[in-house]
Amino acid sequence: MTGPRVLIVDDQELIRTGFRLILTARGLDVAGEAADGAAAVEAERRLRPDVILMDVRMPGMDGIEATRRILARTPSCRILMLTTFDLDRYVYAALAAGASGFLLKDVTADHLAAAVRLVGTGDALLAPSITRRLVQRFAGVGEPPAVHRDLAVLTPREREVLTLLGRGLSNTELAEALTLSEATVKTHVARIFAKLDLRDRAQAVVLAYETGLVTPAVNDR
Repeated sequence: MTGPRVLIVDDQELIRTGFRLILTARGLDVAGEAADGAAAVEAERRLRPDVILMDVRMPGMDGIEATRRILARTPSCRILMLTTFDLDRYVYAALAAGASGFLLKDVTADHLAAAVRLVGTGDALLAPSITRRLVQRFAGVGEPPAVHRDLAVLTPREREVLTLLGRGLSNTELAEALTLSEATVKTHVARIFAKLDLRDRAQAVVLAYETGLVTPAVNDR
């Protein structure tokens, strides 16, 4: 087996079985399964997976609370949220809690495996247009904000980079927009993450909206 070790968390056995078959057929190591958030927290402690596929809505402890508890204990763990709706307010809360992205449950088999591998490398899985709409809809609406961070620690250029990150630009697009090399852009992004204690691009998008650095009026499409 190659790639990250995976824990599958969903209250529906059929979905867990299907995802296990898909991932193992593509050479990924499925470390285990869990049927609810509490079981996921315990399974993560025992199995130490690299990536968790986490259902958002489950009876008992939901995926959001499980995400918070797991990342508080194991910040290096990567969590991909599973949902049936691309504009689910609970997915936004999960991103704010530290999840590295989300997948719709009707994802293709190849996309599922590719997403797990991508997140396993430490990157975030973001479909920029969907993530942008998600944050626009729910940032500051009935959900507790992410940890407030002082943007004053950023240089003017880093604030500019964070603004463009919040708009969903890739490193290649950032380099083109700012007339910089991709290597320089990666350096700026890494410094932003370090200064603001961000895990990945998913949290950067959430933070850009919650601090008002990016507003829906600018990006609404």
